[in-house]
Amino acid sequence: MSLAAATRDAVRERPFLYDALRAGVVNYTAAARTLDVAGETDAVATALRRFAEELSDDPAHDSEARVSMNSGLGRTDETADDTEASPLLVVGDAAFADGAGSLTGIVASGDLSPAALGDVLGRLRAADVPVEAAAVGDETLAVLVERRYGPDALRITESAVGR
Repeated sequence: MSLAAATRDAVRERPFLYDALRAGVVNYTAAARTLDVAGETDAVATALRRFAEELSDDPAHDSEARVSMNSGLGRTDETADDTEASPLLVVGDAAFADGAGSLTGIVASGDLSPAALGDVLGRLRAADVPVEAAAVGDETLAVLVERRYGPDALRITESAVGR
């Protein structure tokens, strides 16, 4: 494997570095020192610089959605077949529905993509907002947080995907 290919693989294992390269905010030499790539630091830094030049600086997603907040959500054993109201979010065997707990759901509806969910989750992580569950599909994005984090999660999600 070439040094350039090894450097690209190392970057792809570190999404934060990939995003920083796209944004043009990387000290290439410092980043090269952190990568486990065989070769001179200067050569790895050059490979990073060339890789960055090839990356698009377009936004990872171009979403527009209406964002709302639902309170009183929680985990339930009931599925959509068991009740009149279907769960807001189902991930594997975990279903979350209205009136079942004290979680707050942030729901965005509109033109959304998995990249939008990645952006929202990254922003929530940066703001120290713990996420209980999250999913995106069929033009809906849902993030569940503890009640006390609801207002922050709403503002963060609106800034990422809201109109």
